[in-house]
Amino acid sequence: MKKEQSKAIGPIIGISLAILGFLIWLIYFKTPGETDAEWFAKLPAVNASLNALSACFLSFGLLAIKRGLKKAHIAMMVSATLSSSLFLICYIIYHNYQGDTRFLAEGFIRPIYFFILITHILLSMVVVPLVLLTLWLAISKQFTSHKKIAHWTFPIWLYVSVTGILVYLILHNFNAA
Repeated sequence: MKKEQSKAIGPIIGISLAILGFLIWLIYFKTPGETDAEWFAKLPAVNASLNALSACFLSFGLLAIKRGLKKAHIAMMVSATLSSSLFLICYIIYHNYQGDTRFLAEGFIRPIYFFILITHILLSMVVVPLVLLTLWLAISKQFTSHKKIAHWTFPIWLYVSVTGILVYLILHNFNAA
């Protein structure tokens, strides 16, 4: 690993662990806040939409770089990063008031849902440092390393985005009240 790359690893891991720790505290330990605002109920749909945008931007970004369209690739990857960042902000706002969302449905959908949810959560923990590292390598013009890391980052990031949509769809179509 190059010296420049090793300098970035510490801050990237620190930021990633801070985000992870904060989310665990927010969802599982913090007492949810109170709100009666109508907009609050729409945040899960907003989050799913932001995940969908991220998945689209990622896919278009891959197509762009495969076709040698570097400026389009950069625009798509910046857009994917922004939509994923907005997702994280909305997710934090929602879970500040909601806390943990229970899945009460029974039957065939229950193991499917939990498989999707567990893989989504585990890979979302991995994707944050991967995205940060991949972006840092691109910004610092270390394109050979960027490409190597992006081969891992892209499919994981896409999976997390798509499974985020699936979690929303299953929760809002199968979950008993």
